[in-house]
Amino acid sequence: MPSDRRPTTPRTRMDDLTVERVLRVVEAIPPGRVVAYGEVGAIVGVGPRLVGRIMGTWGSSVAWWRVTNASGDHPLLARARPHWEAEGIEIKPNGLGCRMSRFGADLDQLRADAAPALAELEEESSPEAGRTEEG
Repeated sequence: MPSDRRPTTPRTRMDDLTVERVLRVVEAIPPGRVVAYGEVGAIVGVGPRLVGRIMGTWGSSVAWWRVTNASGDHPLLARARPHWEAEGIEIKPNGLGCRMSRFGADLDQLRADAAPALAELEEESSPEAGRTEEG
C-alpha cells in the first residue's frame, strides 16, 4: 500500500528561499568561528556545492569568511585573512586555512541560533502567509 507521505528530499535548486536560508545560517555563525560548506548545508537541507554556489553569488552581504571547506581551508584566504585576524582565527601551518578542531563553530548551538530566522522564513513563505481571516 503506497504511503500518503512524500519523501523528504533535500533542496537542490538555488531558489530564493534556499538562498535566504543559507545566508541566515551564515549570519548566525559567531565571530571567531568557522563552519564548513557541508555543515551549513546539513542545517539548511542542501549539499555543500550548492552552499558554495550561493556563497559565491550572494555571500558578500554576510560574513562569507566564516565558511570554509571541510578541512578548514578557504578558497579566498587572502581576502579572508584580515577578517580572520580581526576575529582571532589563526592560519594553520600549511597556510591554506584554519584548524576546524579549534575554530569550528558548535553546530548544535549554530542550529539553535539560526532556528528563529529560519522559522521566520518558513512562515513568510507558507501559502497561508498571504491569507487573512474573514469573519
